[in-house]
Amino acid sequence: MAWCRLLPTLLALTVACVVAYDRPPPRATLTIPLADDADGLTPQQVHISLVGSNKMRVAWITKKDGESVVNYGTTAGEYTDSAVGSASSYTYFLYRSGHIHDVVIGPLKPDTVYYYRCGSNSTREFSFKTPSSSLPIKFAIVGDLGQTGWTKSTLQHLAASEYDVLLLPGDLSYADYLQPLWDSFGRLVEPLASARPWMVIHGNHEIEKIPLLYPRPFVAYNARWRMPYDADPVTASGSNLYYSFDVAGGAIHVLMLGSYTDFGPDSAQHKWLAADLARLDRARTPWLVALIHAPWYNSNEAHQGEGEEMRKAMEALLYGARVDAVFAGHVHAYERFTRVHDGKADACGPVHITIGDGGNREGLAKKFQKPQPAISEFREASFGHGRLEVTNGTHALWAWHRNDDDEAVVADQVWLTSLASNPACSPKPK
Repeated sequence: MAWCRLLPTLLALTVACVVAYDRPPPRATLTIPLADDADGLTPQQVHISLVGSNKMRVAWITKKDGESVVNYGTTAGEYTDSAVGSASSYTYFLYRSGHIHDVVIGPLKPDTVYYYRCGSNSTREFSFKTPSSSLPIKFAIVGDLGQTGWTKSTLQHLAASEYDVLLLPGDLSYADYLQPLWDSFGRLVEPLASARPWMVIHGNHEIEKIPLLYPRPFVAYNARWRMPYDADPVTASGSNLYYSFDVAGGAIHVLMLGSYTDFGPDSAQHKWLAADLARLDRARTPWLVALIHAPWYNSNEAHQGEGEEMRKAMEALLYGARVDAVFAGHVHAYERFTRVHDGKADACGPVHITIGDGGNREGLAKKFQKPQPAISEFREASFGHGRLEVTNGTHALWAWHRNDDDEAVVADQVWLTSLASNPACSPKPK
């Protein structure tokens, strides 16, 4: 890399360094110890997620059965409110999970720091900040996270990004049937996931289905990462495997779509998506974003065509609603496409971005197809994460940060303009 810095011009520097970037090897899976748990009631694996416009779901696990209660307030150590929820557990062959607690708290004030305590054990206090009820707002977006040394590097960069909400398009723990790895993943992400809402969707590594022996898919995922699919009876999807939610007072609508559950025209997911999009008023919701796991557009040799059936089934719905951007994972590399529809550049189509490079144990997908397709504007096989800052109703800044020798380096950046603000792309009146 040193010889790149000697090149005489900034242009030459940029081109040469992209070509010559020496991609690092995978790193080992991390071992994350339990917090001190003398009584078996210490909250572990704490994480939060948005529920409606002014509530938050708090989830955690304890070894022993205890109270599913959250005490919270706006001053450290002083809890003026409390809420009670429920607890559950699951078995997977010989494994039995701890007690998974689920409590929804609120109503909460926007853009406010809350301090909270989970259960009856008072040894651990947590805090989180609620998102603003208006723009601007900052998203962190990272896929295929896993729990390796590169995951740790990515999480460190995310912690420094001051994001409001994290979006994860599938493949969380890479437990792959080994259930204790779900527990270690929960402990790994707790410092971040307990402080900002994490909104996730499943990937193929969450399925954990074994024909004949264990035919039920998504058991651990559904038990541990419950999303707000039923928060609003009007928009409820009926499944934790796909849902939608609003942020910034409804200025942004986020679709979380399931790549590994039925999505055909007669499926429950397809019918729900059509109804969800039909309810939108783009004058009040200038930004529309979707997350999937298997990308619909991909010039990497890895996972070629695996999102094609879903694209054929659902792309017309997203195009008609003028979705601004579609984020995917699955391919362990980064790639940004131009606005595209039905395989061609289209000024009224969404920008497709693959960001399956969080830090998984399988390594990077380094082989891209040649020549690079005209619709593919930037691609690189490196670990990293993305940041989407929606500044107002018309403009948002997207930036991809590469983990370059453990430093977050902005390698790709582009301003996006909302399709709702483009008269040529306005959705047809209902």
